[in-house]
Parts: sequence; structure tokens; C-alpha cells
Amino acid sequence: MLLSLIPCLLLGFWIGGRHPDLSGRLALPLVRFGVPLSVMGLLLKGGLSGQMLQAALLAAAAIGVVLVVGVRVPPLRRLLPGPCSRLGSCVGNTAYVGIPLALAFLPASALPISIGYDLGATLLTWSVGPMLIAAPSPREGGRAIRLLMSLTASPAVRGLAGALLVQWTPWRAGVAEAMWIPSQVVILLALAVVGLRLGSIARDRRAPGPLAASVAPVLLAKLIGYPLLLLSIGLLLRLDPLMIQALTLQGAAPAAISLLLIAESAGRDQDLAAGLVLWSTVCAALTAPIWGVLVTILFNQA
Repeated sequence: MLLSLIPCLLLGFWIGGRHPDLSGRLALPLVRFGVPLSVMGLLLKGGLSGQMLQAALLAAAAIGVVLVVGVRVPPLRRLLPGPCSRLGSCVGNTAYVGIPLALAFLPASALPISIGYDLGATLLTWSVGPMLIAAPSPREGGRAIRLLMSLTASPAVRGLAGALLVQWTPWRAGVAEAMWIPSQVVILLALAVVGLRLGSIARDRRAPGPLAASVAPVLLAKLIGYPLLLLSIGLLLRLDPLMIQALTLQGAAPAAISLLLIAESAGRDQDLAAGLVLWSTVCAALTAPIWGVLVTILFNQA
């Protein structure tokens, strides 16, 4: 993970310091074409199973609960004051951190669960995230109309549709292999976009101190509160222990790169999103392995 993550961030940071507007220009085509490709490649590579679908539904439900409660409960609304903060508190970099984390601490049978969680989280994030972060236009009408427009325009939904079309053809295996490498390239480009935005921040000499302070409550919610929520949900529903462990570790992943891509494409909260991705990734280097050890100890003793 670090072998790819650090070079992409550093290269993006160097280029972003010289071309501060490049992150926004790169994010738009990456969202429009790269995200459907990545989702389609992930789906075709992992296939569709009952465990995957269950994990996907649980991911969407958990993220939905956080987004709704974060608006309705005043103390949480003060801690997570905007849609970018609320998304950052529950949407994680599962493809690049969560899945490798599960493979490091859990048996290989946890992979379909981890992929399913990533699928559900990705679909929900790209379906409602742009609508939440972008300023609503007076022409867009009510929430139901905006949600429908967001779903039809969602790059993740397009990727899902493409995967379903290919899934039932005899060329599924060949297409899956052909799309796997391009889908990984999309992730590396997304990492570079994070570096580009951070490089532009450094060029403008925007001090990191206030930024770090502003994301501190979101970091606590994402790296401690959200994994604890998934663990509690799994215990309350009496799910299979492996399912609970895999879901908890996906929740322990740092803030998703897609958060910055959505902010860049919407033209809002780019600095906040970049700070969330950066600081949560740094902190998760410590907190994520701790969660891995905790769930392993907890369920080995059970």
C-alpha cells in the first residue's frame, strides 16, 4: 500500500505546487470516466455473492444512519457542521486500505465481505455525495428530484450497470482481467489528485494548523466512532463473527479519496476534503492496526 501511496502523493504534491488548478481539471474526467471503470472492474473481479450483497446493504445502511443522525442530532451537527465533514466521518478508503487491512488480519474468506462493503459504500457515496456537497440549484426542484438526478448521473451506478451487463455474458472472465489493471490505475490517479490539492495549499501558504484543528472531530468520528458503530451493529444483529470483524476493519479505514474527487468536481470544500484525507491516512497508520488487533483478540476469546 505505502509503496504506491507515498510516491503518488509526493508526485502530486510537487506538480500541484507548480500547477495549482490542475487538481480540479483532472478530477472531472476522473469522476466521469474513471470511477465507472473502477467500480465495474471491482464488481467483475469479485463477482456477486450473498455475502457481498449483505455487506453492501450494511455499508449503505450504516453510512445512511450517520448522514441522517449527523443532521438531526444537534451535538453531532455542531461536531460535523457540513456535508463534507459528515461524509468524511463515515466514508472510508476501503479499496486501498480497508481490504488490505482485512486480508492482513483475517482469513481469505473475508475478502468477499470486504469487497461487498466497498461496493455498497462506493455506490451510496457517488449517488448522494455530489448532491450533498454541491450547492443546490434553484432549477433542480425538491430533494426527491435532486436525488433522482444524482442517481441517474452517478458514475458508480453507471459502473454497476456495465458490470451487470457483462456479468451474464461468456466474456465476463476476460473482461474482468482486462479491466482490473485500469481500475487500479484510477486509484493511483485519485491519490495523485490528493497530492495536487495539498501542493496547491502549500503554494498558497495556507497554514496546516487550523486545518488540522478543524478536522480533529471528524478524525475521531471516522477512526474511532465509526468502526465502533459497525462493531455494535454487528453484535446487535448477531452477525457471523467473520462478518463483524471484516465490517469493523472496513470502518477503520481513513477518509475516502472519493471525498476529495467529489469536492473538486463540485468546486466546494476542497481544502477540507484534502485535509481529511491526509490527516486520517496518517492517523490510520496507527489506529487501523489497533482495530485489527482488537477484533482479533475479541473474537478469538469469544
